[in-house]
Amino acid sequence: MPKLALSIQYACEAGGMPSETQFRKWARNTLRVDTEATLRIVDEEEGRILNRDYRGKDYATNVLTFPLVEEPWLIGDIILCAPIVAKEAREQGKTLEAHYAHLTVHGILHLHGYDHEEEAQAELMEWLESGILTRLGYADPYLSEKTDI
Repeated sequence: MPKLALSIQYACEAGGMPSETQFRKWARNTLRVDTEATLRIVDEEEGRILNRDYRGKDYATNVLTFPLVEEPWLIGDIILCAPIVAKEAREQGKTLEAHYAHLTVHGILHLHGYDHEEEAQAELMEWLESGILTRLGYADPYLSEKTDI
């Protein structure tokens, strides 16, 4: 199993945030190569500033990933915006834990170079996320979308 060096920063006060143990479990189950990452949980203001400054989009988003090194191991940062994660979990009828698990897996896959800008890449990324999350005991986050088609 690949090695993981994960620093977790709780940079906001929000209820129901997962423990460091949970974040580490989700990240470990997603890794393909040795990884050194920082996972930072932020408030909406910091999330908006980061999204604006690095992506040119002036709103907070659920997850941002900043890969720094991709070979032969991964180094990077993952930002989760707690208020957006909580809002999406409510809107999607998911538990907060399941949504944090999904977005952590999603962020780690982005560190690995996966993307969802093109349809084929998005399908591969969703397939990987679904497999990882179901192995971890969570529902397929895309199941309702797949059955609605």
